[in-house]
Amino acid sequence: MTLAEGDKVLLSDPKGRRYLVTLKAGGEFHSHAGVLAHDDLIGRPEGVKVKASRGVAYVALRPTLADFIVKMPRGAQVIYPKDIAPILMLADVAPGSRVLESGVGSGALSMALLRAGALVTGYELRDDFAARARANVASFLGPEALERYDVHQRDVYEGIDPPTDPYDRVVLDLPEPWRVVEPALAVLRPGGILVAYTPQITQAAQLHAALGRGPWLGAATIEVLHRGWHIEGQIVRPDHRMVAHTGFLTSARHLGAPSGG
Repeated sequence: MTLAEGDKVLLSDPKGRRYLVTLKAGGEFHSHAGVLAHDDLIGRPEGVKVKASRGVAYVALRPTLADFIVKMPRGAQVIYPKDIAPILMLADVAPGSRVLESGVGSGALSMALLRAGALVTGYELRDDFAARARANVASFLGPEALERYDVHQRDVYEGIDPPTDPYDRVVLDLPEPWRVVEPALAVLRPGGILVAYTPQITQAAQLHAALGRGPWLGAATIEVLHRGWHIEGQIVRPDHRMVAHTGFLTSARHLGAPSGG
């Protein structure tokens, strides 16, 4: 499949530097390596290698979702791919899952939820963040994804509107997720899952305390560490740098109202 005008392209130089570009007929990409004409990429296959005006060769590929999240325009700090992937598994998100997401920020997690097939209702306190999230979703997934993405400028701490059908999942990226535990009980179906991302372990501890006071099962917290390896012939060692702490992921299942007896 050839590259076309309007496509997003990730340009990689020989030193591993990467740049996100949207192709436009007659457009140009400017860098330390000089000028690269968009027309030199349009109509060419993915993986093509094209030289800029100073002789530096760039490889052009369509970005993955992880590439786009790292490079996309943002108004708020994003949840990074190393945490987004386990969130999808902890929340067990599947096509058709009804998800309440609060704290959508720049839309990084929203895009992953939508691409997994979820129907996402987002609560975001800041209107500029909500607008940026919608724009990023439409930019990477296409405008049709907005049909499954309903973002409201709302403070989730002030309550959650009752949905037509209960949510299957509640996913939180908030400073005080424990304040949402009780309201979530009214909108989350029995067997549903709550997942929260918190930067500090004290936040996770307070969330556990709130979960312990209600009908929740299996509350657990994990931290994901990302360590790459340097492999060059027989030289094999861990990279000197690693992506260690970013946040804690806490999950629990809603048991529903206690049965009589």
